Amino acid sequence: MSDIYRILTGRVIEYLKTPQKAALVFGARRVGKTFLLNQILKKFEKTAILLNGEDYDTHTLLEERTAANYRRLLNGKDILAIDEAQSIPDIGKKLKLILDEVPGIRVIASGSSSFDLQNMAGEPLVGRSSHFYLTPFSHKEISVKEDALQVRQNLENRLIYGSYPEVTLMESPRQKEEYLRDIVSAYLLKDILVLDGLRNSSKMRDLCRLIAFQLGNEVSCEELGRQLGMNKATVEKYLDLLSKVFVVFRLGAYARNLRKEITKPGKWYFFDNGIRNAIISNFSPLAVRQDTGALWESYLISERLKNTYNTGTPSNFYFWRTYDQQELDFLEETGKELNAFEFKWGDKSPKIPTAFAEAYPKASYKVINQKTYLEFLE
Repeated sequence: MSDIYRILTGRVIEYLKTPQKAALVFGARRVGKTFLLNQILKKFEKTAILLNGEDYDTHTLLEERTAANYRRLLNGKDILAIDEAQSIPDIGKKLKLILDEVPGIRVIASGSSSFDLQNMAGEPLVGRSSHFYLTPFSHKEISVKEDALQVRQNLENRLIYGSYPEVTLMESPRQKEEYLRDIVSAYLLKDILVLDGLRNSSKMRDLCRLIAFQLGNEVSCEELGRQLGMNKATVEKYLDLLSKVFVVFRLGAYARNLRKEITKPGKWYFFDNGIRNAIISNFSPLAVRQDTGALWESYLISERLKNTYNTGTPSNFYFWRTYDQQELDFLEETGKELNAFEFKWGDKSPKIPTAFAEAYPKASYKVINQKTYLEFLE
């Protein structure tokens, strides 16, 4: 698994064929950003330089913000790569000067949160940069190393332990559980608190747990606020921060034609089931769980999102429900196409809701279960 090719590699390399451009790669900690950078740099071999933004020597090298300093540093180089670039003061202005003054240079910079790197590098690089998002392993990436039988056998592992690169290498369930708990406590929540100077870590942890227990259900920020003793604005702020460090993502409601369609509520899912299960400390096997359906739904939707990030395909994702309880788990809108999906862990194959079929007669509809999910993912 350690040599799995990351699909995003090809897109970044293609983008960097044009000089005087910066590729900004975002992703949670431990999803493999450093490995991605090294994969990309192999294509450029001796014409690249890799710096670590958390290394003091890197700060020293870039501290003198002059064209002469940067030309000297990058003499003979086509690529400047900086891992954890958000740790470098004034990184945006420094990268802008490098792109302005070093002929033929390309830059690739990674960051553990979109909040940090966009705020610190975004504005000076407007028109000169593009954003890329690296997620935990996708099914497409892992399945290259597995035969058809292994793919089926490992499905339960994906639903319980997720697809963080190092987790997929571990054999022992205890190892996986300890690793995921460590990520949650040492990286994800810590990053969130650092991002916005938050001091009440217990509230953030409680919010994560509430979202985790309501996986696949509509979530009201007002109700979350009441349970946590916070106002709606604070809950929305915390959820936004959780999104910016790639812990959760929101699925909004689809509404175009019917007055009965709901519009405001949203559903929150985790980018990785292993992180979600670590937050609620539940790694029980599927046979004894009450939330298998929710894990299945979350896994399939997050895989679809990973595919969008990896390929750059512009798609919009929604769920659909009417006030009289007709509903669909997942809608994908790509251009003028609308595809509807219902996720079932068992063998049930419900028909398309009548209201949806009448309102959107051109939309496709499929039930995704254990027999059909590989087609959906691939």
